Formats: sequence, C-alpha cells, structure tokens
Amino acid sequence: MNFEKYKELYRYSIENPEQFWAEQANEFLHWDSPFEKVLSGSFEKQDTRWFVGGKLNASYNCLDRHLKNKKDKPAIIWEGDDPAQSKIMTYGELYEEVSRFANVLKKQNIKKGDRVCIYLPMIPEIIISMLACARIGAIHSVVFGGFSADSLRTRILDSDCQLVITADEGVRGGKIIPLKKNADQAVNECRNVKKIIVVKRTGNSISWDDKRDVWYHDEMKKVDSNCVPEKMNSDDPFFILYTSGSTGKPKGVLHTTGGYLVFVATTFKYVFDCADEDIYWCTADLGWITGHSYILYGPLLNGATTLLFEGVPSYPNFSRYWEIIDKYSVNIFYTAPTAIRALRHEGDEWVNKTSRKSLKLLGTVGEPINPDVWKWYYDVVGQKKCPIVDTWWQTETGGILISPLPCTPLKPGSATFPFFGIVPEIIDEQGNVIKNNEAGKLVISKPWPGMMKTIYGDQKRFIETYFTEVPGKYLTGDRAHRDEENYFWIEGRNDDVIKVSGHRIGTGELESALISVPEISEAAVVPIPNEIKGQGIFAYVVIKPNVIPSDELKKKLNNHVREMIGPIATLENIQFVKALPKTRSGKIMRRILRKIAVGDVENLGDVSTLADSAVINDLIAQ
Repeated sequence: MNFEKYKELYRYSIENPEQFWAEQANEFLHWDSPFEKVLSGSFEKQDTRWFVGGKLNASYNCLDRHLKNKKDKPAIIWEGDDPAQSKIMTYGELYEEVSRFANVLKKQNIKKGDRVCIYLPMIPEIIISMLACARIGAIHSVVFGGFSADSLRTRILDSDCQLVITADEGVRGGKIIPLKKNADQAVNECRNVKKIIVVKRTGNSISWDDKRDVWYHDEMKKVDSNCVPEKMNSDDPFFILYTSGSTGKPKGVLHTTGGYLVFVATTFKYVFDCADEDIYWCTADLGWITGHSYILYGPLLNGATTLLFEGVPSYPNFSRYWEIIDKYSVNIFYTAPTAIRALRHEGDEWVNKTSRKSLKLLGTVGEPINPDVWKWYYDVVGQKKCPIVDTWWQTETGGILISPLPCTPLKPGSATFPFFGIVPEIIDEQGNVIKNNEAGKLVISKPWPGMMKTIYGDQKRFIETYFTEVPGKYLTGDRAHRDEENYFWIEGRNDDVIKVSGHRIGTGELESALISVPEISEAAVVPIPNEIKGQGIFAYVVIKPNVIPSDELKKKLNNHVREMIGPIATLENIQFVKALPKTRSGKIMRRILRKIAVGDVENLGDVSTLADSAVINDLIAQ
C-alpha cells in the first residue's frame, strides 16, 4: 500500500464505516453465524454494539482455521530468560495444548462467563491459558507478574475470579519472582477461589495446599485434546484487564469478543504489514493490553509467527534484544520508548555487536517517543532502512488508533495519522474543536470496533470517566496537537496517572499505599521526567506530629509502596512537607506540585483558589 492508497481507504472508512468494518470482519475472521447488523447504538447513549447477531470463537479463529495450511508453521517462538532456553510451538502443537487445557478448566467446573485470573510469567503456558479460556467462553483476567500479592488480591476480588493460574516461580533478569507465594497470600482473602493451577517453571520448593492446589502438568495428562469451541455472541464478554485510574481503585476494562477481534486483526495486518514468512516480535508483557492485542490475538488471528520473550533487555548483557533479533531473523520489532531510552543510554557498541539485517520495520508503543530517541532508534538500530510505526492507543481502545503505516511519510516523535475508521479531534476546555498547532484534549468522535464495553461491575464509572465531560465523544485523557500538515503529536496525560517504563500507575493507588503507613497523614504523588523510565514518581509526604523525618522513614515508605503495588512503583524522590497546597474545597493542586518538583517555580500559574498560599513558600523553601 502506498500513502495515496491509505488516504483513499481512510476516506472510504470514514464515509462508509459499516461497510468498511463488515469487509474487515469477513476478511479476517470465521463466523459461526453471520452478523445481522454491523453497528447499533451510539456514543451519545453509551450503548454501542458491534456485529450484532454474529457468533464466533477467538480460539477457533487463532488456531483451528489455520490448521489446514499452517499446522506445521511456528505459532510461538519462546525465548527464555536464560539465552540457552528456548522452544518453538507450531500451530498444530499449540492447538493440541490449548484444547487439552480447555478440558482441564472444564474439569475444574469453569464454564462460559466465569472469570479466571492468570498470574504467569512470559512462558508459553500464559498464551495457552488465555486461549483455553477463550475456547470455553471463560473470561480471562491476566495480572502482570510483577504485581504484588496485594495488587493481585484487589484484582481477583473485583472481578470475582473462581480460579487462579500461576507458576511456582518466575524468572526475570536472572532473578526469581515468588509467584506462587504471592498467589497464596492473595487468595487467603478470596473465598470464591476454589483452585490454583500451578505451572512448574523453576522446580524449586513451594508451599502447597492439597485441597486447593494442582499441578498443570499432572492435570494435562488426565484429559484429551478434543474440545469443541464455544460459540460466543459477538457482544459476549471476552476479557477483563485492569488499568490504573487517576483516583480510586484500578479499573477493570471489559472488552467483548467480536469487535475486539476484528479490530486487532485489522490493525495488526495494516500497521505491521506482516507477511506470511515474517518473524514478528513485540516485547510487551501479556499482563498489559499490548501483549493481549499484539503478542497474542493480532498475530495469531493473522496466522503469523509471534516471539514471546521471558526476560529483560539488559540480561545477561545490553545486547540481548539485538542478539535475539539475529538469532531468529526477526523482521518486525515492536517495543516501548522506555526500553529504547535505556539501551541508548548504554551506548551504540551494544547494538553494533549485532547485524540486525533481517529487520524491515520498527515500532514503538506505550508513550510518546522523544524525537532524539526516535532518531537513534531509526539510525542505529534500524540502520536507516526501517520505517518506525509510532503507535498511539490505550487499554480502553483495544488496539491502535493513531499510527503511521509503513508507507506513511514520517516525522520523528509524531504518531502521524489516524487508523481507518478512527475520527480524532482536539478540543479546548469548552469542548470546541481547535485549530492546528494548538494543544488540547484528544477525543474520538465516532465509535470503532475495538472500544471497551464497560468498566467491569461499574457502568456508572465508565460513563463518568469517558463520556460525561465531552458528551457524545470518547475522552482519551491525553493532550495532543496537530501541526500544519495535520500530523498528530501526543503530549501526555491530562489526568493524574504516572507512566513508569510504560506502566500506568494511578496516583490514587500510590497515595493510598503511602497513607497506610502509620507515620503518614497525607501524601501526594506527581510525575517527574526520567531519562530512562520516561517518568519517575515524586512523593510529597505530610508526617504526623511527633514523627521525625529521616532516611530510615523514606526507606520504609519506599519498601511499603513496592510491597503494596510492585517494584515498578519505586519512589524516585520523597519530600517531607508541613502541608499540601489545596483549593478551598480541599482538592490537592497537583499542577503546582508538579511544577515545584521539577524546579519550575516561576511559572506556577493561577494560585487564587488556594486555601493557604503560605504552603507554597514552605514547599519551595525546602
């Protein structure tokens, strides 16, 4: 496809959205029963439904329908944390394992609509577990393996999972992660979890409850590999995935079956231009939406070969990513700006030790990429021959909304243009669409198939979060501007979510963890720039009377937050303060705290609503 063809097809998709998406649905998926209507409802009423009346199964579409022509083609290439450990699974082998594990789940009385929590490392069993859930119509809720027992418990309880799938331990960067230990702690307060299925990863000794715990490998021997896929309505719940909100508990984003599958299949094909013989690698974790959409579902719906990596880019050395690219002749490489910044920081020599001659396309995801980092990625990693698809999207959107295609003329740092069927607008505080070169709130004005259905168990919060501030349009929570050539530039979040190494952590979650320490009465956290991680966490902490501030207390706070949320929530800076700047209604003015945290005290903006302006002088003086 050339750029003129993109513009022509984009115009067609906007002018004839139902016809366009019907064509994609029939091209990319097998339907057990055809859909009767492409789209019903609207953003105005928050009642959109896609491919109404259609029936299909995600597991069938990822596996069964490829068996005739691709049974012996690699579906998954697994590269372990240890470079000596690897495994290849063909489509035929993956089909057998998924069908078998689907029968294991059935044997544990898991049925259509039940929620299953998956808390696994990046091993083939995580993909097997997700597809097995999809095969029988169970709703999977994958929790990132770096999260603590407390974070895991919150998510199990919120989605009321009946079963947990975990491993004895995880291995990442040469370090052991106590997954089963965390799972044990989490389910102690989860009465509805009747069973834990445990994958043997390290074989080290772990605690065991004979009434509750079963080994994955033992159960797989007891069942056959014949499992008829459940026919799911297009609008049936598919999976729940938790993402941090700016306040309160994490949001359980619920995606439904038909629309999500159509959207990720289509975006994967057009954005990555993945040919049948290509080796594709997305470095994300399956605990995040990028892993769901562009490690598993997008690639396998297209019959592609997807690489699954257990480790980190710095272990056993800083050449690891590039060595893997050479080892498997990777053609398409999709990673986060955080990883690129960290590897750039270590110097070009680690990249130049490898050839990377197989690469034809590079991608970025998770946050805006700085133009100088983009240039290093293009010049050094891609050797000036690989287009970069700088993709913008969210957990809530299901798949990529704004991105170059391989044919798009590029500008370093710009997400460029919207994907087919996507109508983005930039608006001001009053909701008016604003002209080019002015920043504002990014909204999406028309429905698309990959859009989340709701926040699990909380439709009111769903409407308030995404559709109340700008009625009839989806509020992304991001700021952006368009330049004179209509290229989109994403500037970051409107709300109070901190993005550390591509992971979104809600300020409410962080502040709750800090306040739960007995010595602390109040806390506020803000993001600060971090060259490697993108953003770091700066905490302002008000201690209780008679408590003495100390380095020991700072260490205690950091350890507690890490324990409550996970190691990704490490505090970069902690400042003890007498009070926090608040409005007269009691709302903390984080805008001011952000400015002070980065030393920009000359541009604090309007402070007229402050209840006590003397607080600012105290903060600056410290």
